[in-house]
Amino acid sequence: MLDINSSRQLRAFRAAAYGLFLTLTLPLQAQSIYITEQRVEADVKVYVTKHRTDADLIVFKATYEFDAKGNNGRWYFVDYEFENDKIVHFVKYRSDSDVKIYYTPYKSQAKWRNSEKKHLFQ
Repeated sequence: MLDINSSRQLRAFRAAAYGLFLTLTLPLQAQSIYITEQRVEADVKVYVTKHRTDADLIVFKATYEFDAKGNNGRWYFVDYEFENDKIVHFVKYRSDSDVKIYYTPYKSQAKWRNSEKKHLFQ
């Protein structure tokens, strides 16, 4: 049986190991997206189009974070700002956006249509 000090040290060690793990793996999760209501907080302003042909990026909403690796249009939405790789703000008007996206239900269809804007998510 562990005494109280050993138990605290073990918890502290686990917390430090978990923090190190997150620090090393977060750069690999390249498309974790956090949505902000504040325009000034956003890294990228996004407009959602109704037609695939109008979009710069075809986006697939990933259910799992490991599906969102790379800058290929697979986005995993996170609940907390500290978990993100990019902060986006959805705008009402096309002219206010940096990137226009179209949502697809198929992972295989996610891709950049306008590679000139790809740098915004790197």
